[in-house]
Amino acid sequence: MSTWGGHGLRGSTLEDMINRTNESYRDKGLALIQKIPTPITPIEMNAKKQITLAYFDSKSTVDYIGTIQGIPVCFDAKEAQVDTFPLINVHEHQVKFMEDFEKQGGVSFIVLFYTHRNEMYYLPFTKLKFFWDRMRDGGRKSFRFDEIDRTMMIRSKGEFLCHYLEPLNIDLSTRE
Repeated sequence: MSTWGGHGLRGSTLEDMINRTNESYRDKGLALIQKIPTPITPIEMNAKKQITLAYFDSKSTVDYIGTIQGIPVCFDAKEAQVDTFPLINVHEHQVKFMEDFEKQGGVSFIVLFYTHRNEMYYLPFTKLKFFWDRMRDGGRKSFRFDEIDRTMMIRSKGEFLCHYLEPLNIDLSTRE
């Protein structure tokens, strides 16, 4: 459980880029994606009824959910400061939610920002699940940068600071 102001807000720059992109997608009629608020439990409030201390609830689903041209999507935003991404940063309930979402015909993925490289990648759920199952079977508890598909790089394009629709199209073209 993270406290408000602690590590729980690490991804705010990435989320700002995604939020702005999602606004542009909506304005252009390309997609309707909503940020799912992280549930918190207030601990202390001041006289103005403002929360001054709170804990992030441990269970949530994913960061974003919505529809793109009629296709239901859900995704999470993650950051890595080095070339190795620890799977402890993805929670079991998130993997389960994404898996269930895919079983219902939706598309799940991770937007992964390597801050030290200033590069973003689209990680399809199938690849995340491969890494997750490998860990659960006693393998690595992380994955390396060289294990991800470089063709799934997310580029900025005009007002789209995190233009994930291009790699999403690649992902969709590989599905049956």
